[in-house]
Amino acid sequence: MSWRKALPYIVLLQVPLLLFCFGRQTVPEPFVMNVPEGFPVPEMDTENPMTVEGVRLGKALFIDKRLSVDNTISCASCHHPEKAFTDGLPTSLGVSGKKLPRNSPTLFNLAWNPNGFFWDGGAETLESQAYGPIIHADEMGMDLDTLLHRLRKDNKYVSAFRRVFGDSIQSQYIVRALAQYERSLVAADSRYDQFRKGDKSAFSAIEHKGLILVNQYCRSCHAGELFTDQQFHNNGLDSTFSNEDEEGVYQGRYRITYRKEDLGKYRTPTLRNVALTAPYMHDGRFGSLEEVLNHYQSGIHLSTTLDDKLINENDKTSLALMENEKHEIIAFLMTLTEKRLINE
Repeated sequence: MSWRKALPYIVLLQVPLLLFCFGRQTVPEPFVMNVPEGFPVPEMDTENPMTVEGVRLGKALFIDKRLSVDNTISCASCHHPEKAFTDGLPTSLGVSGKKLPRNSPTLFNLAWNPNGFFWDGGAETLESQAYGPIIHADEMGMDLDTLLHRLRKDNKYVSAFRRVFGDSIQSQYIVRALAQYERSLVAADSRYDQFRKGDKSAFSAIEHKGLILVNQYCRSCHAGELFTDQQFHNNGLDSTFSNEDEEGVYQGRYRITYRKEDLGKYRTPTLRNVALTAPYMHDGRFGSLEEVLNHYQSGIHLSTTLDDKLINENDKTSLALMENEKHEIIAFLMTLTEKRLINE
């Protein structure tokens, strides 16, 4: 059997040897990444192989408020497990108290994302993404040299970094540990997954009708078992994108590519755990799933980059849904909630 089809998929790439005081060589225990049925093989970072100790270290850093300048904000402050690693706010708040321009995205199933991170794909890897919120003045506001000084005073961290990376605490190892933890977060055990595996009792009649409607209307973007195509789309939230404030953050993917065809385009979020991740869209403008469906039914704004999938055969930008069908769709979306993950 090809290694690409083997389950579970065990990451054993370039694991560094660690030298301990007695000269004995050992290696961290590889982290076993179970690839859920129907998921593609994850694109792992060969320069940052996952280990059990590395994931554990990353989790400790993820919840440590010492990563912020005033010791008040951790990664978990904007990514709560019980909210599927979002924060329940339209846009997040950091150490400055200033409202940030974007909604906190979910952090699970990131090992299957090949197209960059943030809503506009501005960071190519999870490792490079982690630097952004740590050093941003309005997020965690931390100077990296100060962070190293803080963590190096903690003997537990000194020992943990030595075990995982075979070296003293360095900024590149901090973001690698965080990335390992984030890649370990997998959502694939909801009632929908039980239904998909053959348990027909996992769904009610209304939930099954909702699944049919989602397959009919939503799957062109919320594709596959990941419920996202990992692409960038203009879904008709606005008609113009002339606001160049904050380095073009309001212009979507264009901020990264400078291609006019990318104006107003943002990453397709996964529908998994969507019942827990309100408010919705990149700027949190919709407070409920009902508002999201109302947008697709009658609120789509025309623009030159509007996705073709949102224009029907009658050249109209509307999703013809009956009220009962909206209720059915929402009932299905509730089946994508995974209790195990939110208890993380």
